[in-house]
Amino acid sequence: MQWETVIGLEIHVQLATQSKIFSGAATRFGAAPNSQACAIDLAMPGMLPVLNTEAVRCAVLFGLGIDAEIAKRSVFDRKNYFYPDLPKGYQISQLDFPIVGRGSVQVQLPDGSEKEIGVTRAHLEEDAGKSLHEDYHGMSGIDLNRAGTPLLEIVSEPDIRNAEEAVAYLRTIHSIITYLGVSDGNMAEGSMRCDVNISLRPRGEEKLGTRTEIKNVNSFRFVEKAIAVEVARQMDILEDGGSIVQETRLYDAERNETRSMRSKEVANDYRYFPEPDLLPIEIDDAYIDALREKLPELPRQKRERFCSQYQLSAYDASVLSDSRTIADYFEAVCDACNDPKLAANWVQGELLAQLNRTESDIADSPVPASELGVLITRIADNTISGKIAKQVFESMWNGEGGVDQIIEAQGLKQVSDSGELEAMVDTVISASPDQVQQYLAADEGKRKKLLGYFVGQIMKASKGQANPKMVNELLHSKLV
Repeated sequence: MQWETVIGLEIHVQLATQSKIFSGAATRFGAAPNSQACAIDLAMPGMLPVLNTEAVRCAVLFGLGIDAEIAKRSVFDRKNYFYPDLPKGYQISQLDFPIVGRGSVQVQLPDGSEKEIGVTRAHLEEDAGKSLHEDYHGMSGIDLNRAGTPLLEIVSEPDIRNAEEAVAYLRTIHSIITYLGVSDGNMAEGSMRCDVNISLRPRGEEKLGTRTEIKNVNSFRFVEKAIAVEVARQMDILEDGGSIVQETRLYDAERNETRSMRSKEVANDYRYFPEPDLLPIEIDDAYIDALREKLPELPRQKRERFCSQYQLSAYDASVLSDSRTIADYFEAVCDACNDPKLAANWVQGELLAQLNRTESDIADSPVPASELGVLITRIADNTISGKIAKQVFESMWNGEGGVDQIIEAQGLKQVSDSGELEAMVDTVISASPDQVQQYLAADEGKRKKLLGYFVGQIMKASKGQANPKMVNELLHSKLV
């Protein structure tokens, strides 16, 4: 391929504060329009901003989480532009002196390899309101509930080379902010969204090409698709001898295309100047060190520990450490059953499958980690088979009781009585003379397949409750 793709992401993270960055108005999602906008958010005359120190704490925590430079002095600026959902006519942000400087993150790619992606900066700013167009018949409605909501904008270096790397980086940032508790990262509610900057250059060229910016992409899947269609669009233009226009574009998921919104602004267009109503943020080493001591185990550290402590594969450890809630659930299951491999299989398999099917969060799982641990223990002690365990799990999910209660009520205990199993084996062998002859005449390789027939018949006769291990041992001893 003659073109190299260069991508940078600007990720906007809504911080998990109870009130806005410069006012005491609430930040709850889903409130009635304009019910969470106070006089400061509405830019009423004489209203002055007061900085929310929790937003500062969240920003510093994130910086520490990516081992970035933390500015002991940072400054707010006014970014001037006019839009109906921006009541003041400017946004309070940070330009030359952001609170978080250079850092980096290690991302794990789908093939298991890792790549370091630089973070240029992360700065505090306020969100704008929201323009609503759908229900107003040629007019627009303005909801200012989001106006003043605290954001941390995380700007990457142009180190990303394809859509896979972009999604891996976005997922890594998502994991870090949720582990730190600085944001819930809920993309469906707008707690995390990103702008994607894309340019192409001839392979081997150092100079960057002209970039376009795709605004407000709000899902991992849409980031991947938006990059794919924009790269294809730019490539077609360049290969036809055209040139790329620097502009802001919008990704349309229904049509799977990007569309031009406006020409791309530069810093001068916004007439930045220092915010006169806010003093600089000044923090000291003691403040930074106190927060550093409170850093939790982060995803990369947890992944490495899962591999060493539980002897999990790199893939299993990666899946289970991606989300803090899933990681905590998995460890609680391990504590209850003392079988990490089975715990990993069940959490990644049955549990996550059910959560996906019901579009639920693990916090809403009707199967507590302690009960899943009991279920795994019942497999290990031969009370039930793995197949029956899935039936028990389904009943637990439907609220029919705990593990032992369901096993007892539904008569699901595994048949491990040697006399009873031997009778079943004898019956199946007697009823299958042709299959017995085929088995005896077959070589070792084919015998394994043919043995499955007998096991299947016995499991059918026992309604799936025969102990598979004992069944196999009995068959091997009798089919000679």
